[in-house]
Amino acid sequence: MLDNHLYNLYKQIVVENKSLWRIKGSYKDDSKECKDCQKLWEELAKEKEEWVDKLEKHLKSHIK
Repeated sequence: MLDNHLYNLYKQIVVENKSLWRIKGSYKDDSKECKDCQKLWEELAKEKEEWVDKLEKHLKSHIK
């Protein structure tokens, strides 16, 4: 069984990935009529990608 803190990290990376998938797959397309919204979704997607990368690297440091 995983320690609770590792489980939390795994859970969070799943949450971030699902959010990123929705942004890229739906939210940006749904807002194609609004350049401001497109920009917002693009910025948020970039932040999510950075967090996913950070979480992934951190999780890898725990898996030996």
